[in-house]
Amino acid sequence: MDVIVIGGGIAGVATAYQLHAAGHRVCVVERHATVAQGATYGHGGTLLPTPLDVWFGPTHVKSGRAPRGGLIYKPGFNSATRRFMQRLTRLQEHEAFCEQYRRLKPLVDVARETLAAIETRFNFEFEQRNGLLHVVRHARDWELTQSALELLRELEVPHHVLSASECSEIEHSVPTEPAFAGGVLFEQERIGNCPLFTKLLKQVLEDRGGAQFMLGRTVAGLRLDDRRAAVELVPARGSQAGEREVEVVSADAIVVAAGAGSLALLERAGLRLPLHPARFFSLTAPLAYEECAPHLSVVDTVRRITMTRTNQRVRVANAALLQPEREVMKAPAESLAKAATAMLAQATHDWIPGAARISAAHAWDGAKLLSPDGLPVVGQALHPRLFVNVGHGPAGWGLACGSAKVIADLMSGLEPSVPPDTLAALRADRFVSQRP
Repeated sequence: MDVIVIGGGIAGVATAYQLHAAGHRVCVVERHATVAQGATYGHGGTLLPTPLDVWFGPTHVKSGRAPRGGLIYKPGFNSATRRFMQRLTRLQEHEAFCEQYRRLKPLVDVARETLAAIETRFNFEFEQRNGLLHVVRHARDWELTQSALELLRELEVPHHVLSASECSEIEHSVPTEPAFAGGVLFEQERIGNCPLFTKLLKQVLEDRGGAQFMLGRTVAGLRLDDRRAAVELVPARGSQAGEREVEVVSADAIVVAAGAGSLALLERAGLRLPLHPARFFSLTAPLAYEECAPHLSVVDTVRRITMTRTNQRVRVANAALLQPEREVMKAPAESLAKAATAMLAQATHDWIPGAARISAAHAWDGAKLLSPDGLPVVGQALHPRLFVNVGHGPAGWGLACGSAKVIADLMSGLEPSVPPDTLAALRADRFVSQRP
């Protein structure tokens, strides 16, 4: 089949790779001048989510309302933003949270296998390493993690529950004062450079003639009928092209994997998804003192802020701003951007003091899609020739690679790599029967 993939981030490039591996001809359309320039560029690094990392459940929802949480929530009078949070709040109860993560777990497993196969086959070096340490400051927040800890034990996910002193012994950068409640060590979970991995995968595709990349192009619309699918392309704003004439490119199928930009495109095609973009912030700072630098990735569990040392840099990521969609997709107000970066700086001061020169940090912000039930949207949608791979959120960029494998299975007529209940939980039509 001839397949057009819309989006040159991790989801789009990973989908192109899996489709090529399955024998399809692929064209990737990306509005930027190269790949990995949108939300992919700002990922915190965690490859796959554990029950402590997912962007739903008791820890996130309850603590997110408090000033110490990692979410700046500014809904204004927008009812859609409030409805989104109300849906997410339903997953704060233990049973609902556990059931939803059980649905996600098979996709996590497929993603782990997919990433390992790619890494081994091509000997990729993308600043990957093992070791993730979650830390929790307050006893009341530690209580909120118990649902996740029970789920870790039930699913036999390798981990160690640690006291504060044990956390500091294992990770010397974490101070024992002021006192904190404890932590969880995941020795086998991994961190990696998402934009670097994406670019390496693009290079593999180009070297093997596995995909055509149409860069600097914006998709203005989709055309779908019984016999063929097509995209309407115009030069991206700011490109060298003088005219914005529409170019129509046809294929047998289309995969929309354009992150936050997918919502408007799908809506114009007749598919409205209740996903919501949130603006995420990160700081990449020079290393300050070698003796203070962490050798594990340290995660403030309540704030969802990840602190990772990579070479001579420290990346601090995942402070989030949730506003009405029209506001999220614009540059944030200066006061809100300062509040988000201050949250990142404070987490660095609290957990890895002296490790990073925050005053010299490079700041980044960009929109990422969150779903109201915490699961991405993967599979066929609206039309037999239309597929989607969106909504993975900030917790683990490797999920997009597992979803790409599912897309390739479906498009190739193979048995999907995930069980039927997980596949049903990922489909776009799961939202049709839900009430706002």
